[in-house]
Amino acid sequence: SLDLHANISGEMCEAASALTAYRSYPHIDMGETGARAAQIMDLALQSGSMPVSHLRAIDFLVPINAQCTMEDPAGALYRRLAELEDAPGVWRLSFAMGFPPADIAICGPSVYGCGVDADAVRLAVDSLADEIEAKESEFSEVLYGPEDAVRLAMDNAAPGPFVIADTQDNPGAGGNSDTVGMLEALLGCGAQDAVFAILHDPEVAEAAHGAGEGRRFSAALGAKSHQPGQRPYEGKFRVERLGDGRFTATGPMWRGARIELGPMALLKVEDKHADVRVIVASRKFQAADQSIFRHLGLEPSEQGILVLKSSVHFRADFQPIAARIVTAVAPGPNLADTRKFPYRNLRPGLKIKPGGPRVLGPDGGRGGGYCSYGEME
Repeated sequence: SLDLHANISGEMCEAASALTAYRSYPHIDMGETGARAAQIMDLALQSGSMPVSHLRAIDFLVPINAQCTMEDPAGALYRRLAELEDAPGVWRLSFAMGFPPADIAICGPSVYGCGVDADAVRLAVDSLADEIEAKESEFSEVLYGPEDAVRLAMDNAAPGPFVIADTQDNPGAGGNSDTVGMLEALLGCGAQDAVFAILHDPEVAEAAHGAGEGRRFSAALGAKSHQPGQRPYEGKFRVERLGDGRFTATGPMWRGARIELGPMALLKVEDKHADVRVIVASRKFQAADQSIFRHLGLEPSEQGILVLKSSVHFRADFQPIAARIVTAVAPGPNLADTRKFPYRNLRPGLKIKPGGPRVLGPDGGRGGGYCSYGEME
């Protein structure tokens, strides 16, 4: 079985009797995917022969934030996948959307199918791939600057929290979970009733526990991983709630899992013009479960603005309570815009985002060793 973000190669298909990938992002179908893999194995054992397979690569990268299956076009395409794999002779289909940060020749989406009828498998794979390519322009994502995202949140009049994804510092994708760009935007815009989670800073968590609930202290918060252009936010904080970081997840992604984040604190930033709280933890953890807030005495549905260090996984638990969700591009190493990756090894002809530009080659004679690109389409 494979992750939904898998980059699938022909060699993988040759080495495995069959493959099957997740169909949900957020990944709430890991168990179902394992069951499909077992069913394929059972079919092979019962039939006494191995399935045939077919793989077709898609010629454009899908940005991570555009891969969410709770939204279209991805959601609609996976529903179509389920219809196409019902064809006689087809066992299973998979649409792996690829992992854009992977600087390898096979990077990118692909459609895979297996079954006992080679023609039927090929037809199903090609049909789904054609539909994916026809929806290329729909995979474009809208990204907001930090201040623009906060201003939208402040203008929100709908019930429920306005949720901002701090995607570029998502610890689930290589982020450090300690950049303070979104915190500075919240304070600079004078945001009210806002909570920022989770900021990884063991030193400040320890200082908060040393101060005690209800006490005030000064600290340099965040930016301890030295992300370029980032400095800690220096200010005064009031300790509103302390926690030991031990709680049980309740959302669809990790329901029932025991979480241990070390000493945690809910800090109120001392600021005359803004009402902002920060959840600080001693260990990195993606802000994708409402139990994080409840551990520190907050009910997430009752907050005005939630800024979450996550890309898509948070949607499984937070989308049902959100008035609206937007993605912000604050500082962090998990780049949301694929045009900004310093690619070296992508295959020629691949578009680095929906609509292009296409990779011409790894260098193109320009020097530097990086991929060169053609024009946008």
